[in-house]
Amino acid sequence: MLETRLDLDRIRAARQVIDPVFLDSPLYRCEALEPLLGCSVNIKLETANPVRSFKGRGTEVVADQLARGDSRAVVCASAGNLGQALAWSARHRGLDVTVVASRFATPAKLERIRALGAKLELVEGDHELARDRAAAIARHDGIRLLEDSLDLETCEGAATIGLELLDSFEPYAGGPGRPAVLIALGGGAMATGIGYVLKLLAPHVEVICVQPHGAPALTRSWHERRVVTTDTIDTIADGVAGRRPIPEVLDDLLIVADDAVLVEESSIITAMQLLHSQAGLITEPSAALGIAAILESPTRYANRPITTIICGSNVDQSKYRNWLTT
Repeated sequence: MLETRLDLDRIRAARQVIDPVFLDSPLYRCEALEPLLGCSVNIKLETANPVRSFKGRGTEVVADQLARGDSRAVVCASAGNLGQALAWSARHRGLDVTVVASRFATPAKLERIRALGAKLELVEGDHELARDRAAAIARHDGIRLLEDSLDLETCEGAATIGLELLDSFEPYAGGPGRPAVLIALGGGAMATGIGYVLKLLAPHVEVICVQPHGAPALTRSWHERRVVTTDTIDTIADGVAGRRPIPEVLDDLLIVADDAVLVEESSIITAMQLLHSQAGLITEPSAALGIAAILESPTRYANRPITTIICGSNVDQSKYRNWLTT
């Protein structure tokens, strides 16, 4: 067994409380991308659901637990997708949700949080300041603080994606055609969750995490095997733009990830363009990180079966149009 905070029985149990609308998301081979990338490409599409991201898997587990307990209020910090998902999961369970976000977050994400009935508080700073403010609200009001990636529900909810990937991996006899999964790395919930399942049940699959150069803290931490913080962030991939890795998450990531790589902003934009033109997909910059990694290291992935997670599609439309025409 892997010595992490995660548990396979809890992950399997999570599928029983997650709304089916988030489960068994499309997984398919995208042959149109393959001549351009030089490898077999499988897409796991986590945007075909009411919140257009994978975050609902984790918030469903959180909301189910809250609905069964005495406290029915929760606060979280969010770049946008977690807040939407928590508001959606809480709405039909009668829970009170407060979301703290940067006022610089994607407007469409903030509007959707409000539309789903959550209280939204904006801070004059980045996501790390929002995390601090959410923790202060939780202490002051005596309510549940949901901290993405630290709270196991978010990791184990995301880990259900890994369960759904298992049947797609054929037996591997060794050699250069080793399958790999490319996972966007932000706070680490998705990477540690999927990575844990694959390391237990499909250990022949290489688990590779991808972050932008403009938000490299957790990748640097993985390589140095200690928490490395950064003073600033500079990336269009707002969904993975953290500066302060969580020590417990790093400990898990060191066990379940085979590598962590950084990609350039130009590669992220090209990846979004390819996913739009060749796969017909609208993707957030964070969701295009896996394709960006292939673009930057074609030799590494040549002739290998590669799976990437399209983890979100909540975009600012004006920015997205500009990225498509850059």
